[in-house]
Amino acid sequence: MSDSSCNVPGALSQRVSGVFRESPNKSPIWLAGCVTAALWNGALRRREGHAQRFFESAIIMPILAFGVLPVHAQDIGKAGVLPPVVVTATPFENRSELDMAQPVSVVRGEDLRRKREASLGDTLSRELGVASSSFGPAAGRPIIRGLDGPRIRVLENGIGTLDLSTISPDHAVTAESLNASQIEILRGPATLLYGSGASGGVVNVVSGRIPNQLFKSPKGDIELRGNTATEERTGAFNATGSIGGRASWSVGGFKRKTDDYHIPGRADESNPNSEKGVVRNSAIDSGGVSAGGSFVGEKGFIGGSVSRLESEYGIPSPEGSKIDLKQTRYDLSGELDKPIIGFEKLKVRTGYNDYKHNEIEGTGEIATRFKNQGLESRAELLHAPIANWKGVFGVQFQDRNFSALGEEAVIPVTKSRSTGIFLVEERNWDRWRLELGGRIERATQDPQNNANPARAFNLYNVSAGTLWKIMEGYGLGLSATRGQRAPSTEELYTKGAHRGTATFQTGDDALGSETTNNIDLALRKNTGLIKWKINVFHNWIDSYIFVRSADINGDGVADRVDDTGTLDPGGDFLVQNFAQTGAKFFGAEAEVIVTLKPDATELRLFTDYVRGKLDTGGNVPRITPPRFGLELNHKVGSWAANVNAFHVMRQNRVAELETHTPGYTLVNVDLSYRIKETKSNGIKIFIQGKNLLNEEVRVHTSFLKNFAPLPGIAAIIGLRGEF
Repeated sequence: MSDSSCNVPGALSQRVSGVFRESPNKSPIWLAGCVTAALWNGALRRREGHAQRFFESAIIMPILAFGVLPVHAQDIGKAGVLPPVVVTATPFENRSELDMAQPVSVVRGEDLRRKREASLGDTLSRELGVASSSFGPAAGRPIIRGLDGPRIRVLENGIGTLDLSTISPDHAVTAESLNASQIEILRGPATLLYGSGASGGVVNVVSGRIPNQLFKSPKGDIELRGNTATEERTGAFNATGSIGGRASWSVGGFKRKTDDYHIPGRADESNPNSEKGVVRNSAIDSGGVSAGGSFVGEKGFIGGSVSRLESEYGIPSPEGSKIDLKQTRYDLSGELDKPIIGFEKLKVRTGYNDYKHNEIEGTGEIATRFKNQGLESRAELLHAPIANWKGVFGVQFQDRNFSALGEEAVIPVTKSRSTGIFLVEERNWDRWRLELGGRIERATQDPQNNANPARAFNLYNVSAGTLWKIMEGYGLGLSATRGQRAPSTEELYTKGAHRGTATFQTGDDALGSETTNNIDLALRKNTGLIKWKINVFHNWIDSYIFVRSADINGDGVADRVDDTGTLDPGGDFLVQNFAQTGAKFFGAEAEVIVTLKPDATELRLFTDYVRGKLDTGGNVPRITPPRFGLELNHKVGSWAANVNAFHVMRQNRVAELETHTPGYTLVNVDLSYRIKETKSNGIKIFIQGKNLLNEEVRVHTSFLKNFAPLPGIAAIIGLRGEF
């Protein structure tokens, strides 16, 4: 290897050894060029065995990160405490993720920038306990600890997204990570605060569309990025400021356009005639804008915002359908200090949504028109301490008018409504905190036809939690929840063929409510050179609702039908029925962060595991396999690097009539350079390499795992400016 050229050997070990053996003193820019050339050179040579791949990732890639950035010898001093990050999805003020009994994590800043994908589920898919439904690049919903769909509430600034992503996995979540300042994940039941739809957890996307403070000068950011695997062209901007000394404003927007994405092998692994190297009908064309404003006074603020989202994306299933989605959303929010005697603060939030999307067949004809008009409001009153108890009383109201019209209208026009009241109290003693709470909710489903009965559910939820600060930097959290969830519209009333998922599903309008009994133990250390946390959980769910593939003939093969529901071994639609039985979910999550050099180098090791079993025998469908990995962060001056290797094991514990999924290893690298070295502003150039081993990745939680693996090796080049 000469001083003026950078050869790129085919094997990863040769590449790395060549760079460091012959060019140990090259500049960061020169070495970054070698990494860039390697990414653009194409797929790495395939190696046998996932263990060998992960070994390469764990040993060689950290060496690469240290080679790209110069390391200056320094004495390792005492590392500080992890900086607190305020969690907004809690009724109490200034509560950080390290100060809660329930396991919580926040993705923000550079971590969020590195992990951004087109869907919310894929963005969060490498967080502890979180996976994605991964229904193509545009539609991916978060799955938390094996629980998905209507059990996971996705919020935008504390109010539901009001979309139809829980109806079917091919429906996209309308919250956009490009305009988010942080994303909060509450693991375990949050039914107490956010209703029966949060029996599995909460994901809150914080965008700051309604400013709650005054700014001395405008601030914001802009980001541009491109991706070689998806041929993505994306741009986003966010800005906020104040005028007149009493008013604040915000604007934001994004535009994303991709083509059909590239893969290392065949899209359909069972079809030798399937096209190689590309997943057809996977392109995205989406964009959105938002504007908000507020009046800010000495005792609080009141404001509103309006946003518009339009997205057209393909569904990479054999049917080749597309979705054309449009949403207009209006939000109001306000806070008032000391509204009345005995109360410290009043919070009010309201969101109204006008949503629709058309499902378009491969012929270009509109098969179904979905519409959803939703309203959600909540008010919280924080009372003054009473006998050393501090608490919040709240009211929440949700209303939805849903319709699906056309030849694939598998769900009747339905009006849904729920009203809940809740109370959360806490008391502190020295190093202890005790939290108690309860919620009563009334939920109704009213189909506008004569074929299905209206249903009403009275739901009761209670929870208790304690946080013990054992000593400085150490905490132990224990929480227990008993929560109930009403069946969703699709679980009760679905009947018919859905081309997006290639299934013929039948709901059950006699389903009862689910009851979740959950215990969660969280032990964490957040100071010193080594920081760590361990979460252990167990859920017992009575009357668990799930989709079961049918085998009417008893031949061990899942039944298939035509679009009328007539049995046909060669039919396009897999027969699935909603069923109900008891289930158990249990597992653990753990991570260790080792500070190798304060304020410069950190090594993170992490793993998670979840097991789902039905009381009638067998496994819960589409459960995330065990996962583990490592992540190395290093920065010096204006340079920063991140290398991570993520291994997902083979899933052998499958449900009846469900297929196995092989394991895989993802290796990613991120290198960035800040042109202007300040904490609050400047321009950052970044390059990422994703799936460097060019693995064929089939996600077990996806309905499309047999037709649409994840993208292959990719280079992402971008620019981010902050002011």
